[in-house]
Amino acid sequence: MAATIPDQYKDLFQKKAFCNLATLMPDGRPQVSPVWCDLDGSTIRINSAKGRVKDKNMRRNKKVALSIFDPDNPYRHLAVQGEVVEITEQGADAHIDALAKKYLGKDKYPFRQPGEVRVIYKIRPDHVSHVG
Repeated sequence: MAATIPDQYKDLFQKKAFCNLATLMPDGRPQVSPVWCDLDGSTIRINSAKGRVKDKNMRRNKKVALSIFDPDNPYRHLAVQGEVVEITEQGADAHIDALAKKYLGKDKYPFRQPGEVRVIYKIRPDHVSHVG
């Protein structure tokens, strides 16, 4: 069941605020990674490289959780439980460049590795809570 990001918290996705993304390892242990994120309509988008731990985890188990803290007020935050509803390589290179512009002020993502395949994960919020 989809939930909505409250309008008064959408600004967090415009700021240089990192998301802490929680996925599940094959044995059920949680794995948390700080990631760049943005909001695309009603879905949260993150970007990673194919073959990384979080990539493998999200392909195997679509259930995820994330939190995002306001860099201007860490007592203001949003927590989301949701599901990965789309995994695509389409537009992923442009997306990581846009995130690099947002987070680093760089036009191109400077940490590309040879042969790296970028992937966008679209997360549908199913449960949203917030403070602040």
